[in-house]
Amino acid sequence: MMQLSAIILTFNEEANLLPCLQSLQPLACPTFVVDSGSSDRTLEIARQFGAMVYEHSFENHTKQWSWALANLPLKSSWILALDADQRLTPELAEEIRLATAPGVNQLIAGMFLNRRQIFRGKWIRHGGYYPKYLLKLFRPECIEFDPLDLVDHHFYVKGRTQNLKHDLIEANVKENDVSFWIDKHNRYSTLLAREELLRSSKTSATLLRPALLGNPDQRVLALKQIWRRFPPLFRSLGYFLYRYVIRAGWLDGREGFIFHFLQGFWYRLLVDIKLQELHEQARANETSLSFEI
Repeated sequence: MMQLSAIILTFNEEANLLPCLQSLQPLACPTFVVDSGSSDRTLEIARQFGAMVYEHSFENHTKQWSWALANLPLKSSWILALDADQRLTPELAEEIRLATAPGVNQLIAGMFLNRRQIFRGKWIRHGGYYPKYLLKLFRPECIEFDPLDLVDHHFYVKGRTQNLKHDLIEANVKENDVSFWIDKHNRYSTLLAREELLRSSKTSATLLRPALLGNPDQRVLALKQIWRRFPPLFRSLGYFLYRYVIRAGWLDGREGFIFHFLQGFWYRLLVDIKLQELHEQARANETSLSFEI
């Protein structure tokens, strides 16, 4: 059995895909591109690098990754799951090669990679945004998905995990145009508000036990529980001040201010406004139904 395969999700990613594929070359592993209808040079670039291209319509990230793991001809012990705007540093590529070597880490089900977020050419190093660990390397038979993850998909693993040291760079050059970033996050805010409404009405347990001292995903779940206890609308301002002042986001300079303000305040506020609208619509529908009865 092969040790490692890489999967990349794409949609009109000709601006980002080349560095991603180039960073995988030291691993010399089979690479699969799952595309959702690109109309630019994405597929041409993928095939130039020998990637196996599959097409599947996109609903959300969780469903797209579920489809990929269920339908691609995967024959490796480990899967490296990337977005097209992510690339490995040479140090991380070597670390992954060693970590997935035969006979190594046989009791490990998944590995977290340390994301280095680049926004409009600037490394967002402060504000609590680095280090940020994402589970991107895993044994496919150990993976579970939460169907309520409508925006931020997660690979949840059954079993032990470990953190790798070197960085995964995330740099979406399309976001150099801030209008692209705003349009994307406006769409995401609608989905996240819907997700929050669904979670508030569900009693099912999360796939992982939230724990501030657990692995990175357990910590995120615990922090989300705390977040939901704060008053909507006002919590986004508190979060921005926490990131920008207490966690020294101001050290990231001009681009850092734009990022922390938009991502930490504007986006979270937009989610809360849309969540409030959904609650009001739900109450109006209940009132209308009671009158009809």
